[in-house]
Amino acid sequence: MKMLIYGLVTGIAFGFILQKGRVLRYDKQLGALLFKDMTIIKFMLTSVLVGMVGVYLLVDLELAKLSLKTTVLGGNILGGLIFGLGWGLLGYCPGTSAGALGEGRWDAIWGIFGMIAGAALYAEAFPLMKRTVLTWGNFGKISLPQLLGINHWLVIVVFIGGALLLFRFLEKKGL
Repeated sequence: MKMLIYGLVTGIAFGFILQKGRVLRYDKQLGALLFKDMTIIKFMLTSVLVGMVGVYLLVDLELAKLSLKTTVLGGNILGGLIFGLGWGLLGYCPGTSAGALGEGRWDAIWGIFGMIAGAALYAEAFPLMKRTVLTWGNFGKISLPQLLGINHWLVIVVFIGGALLLFRFLEKKGL
């Protein structure tokens, strides 16, 4: 029960941050898809960087254990194409469609129906995909620091530096 409460609290907090960051707005979604407004890209990249620091800090402090998932290019590429197609057609990604519905935008319900239908379709197709798509480009449980043979903090610092340069570039361009 404790885990459910933590999930609910963090979900509400994340929804609040999405709403305050204005990334639930259709115009921001469309701007990201057209590369005219990078608000969502900056928001997502910042989330990834904070997550990288947080996860590895917890692992280093032995408060959490890193559990890597298998890197499978076939599944990632196919999933990314389906995700991108849905986002492009609807104008919301899965997380923002739930947040937009929470704000009262009923057009976002189609994205939620799409998530449910997609999950059901994936469950039905999984046995076939396990023998095909999910074997293409299977690199096992690897991470970038392991692949490069360097400390994870070096990778994190490089990614943060690159992100800061990208943010500066985007701000100069007014994006």
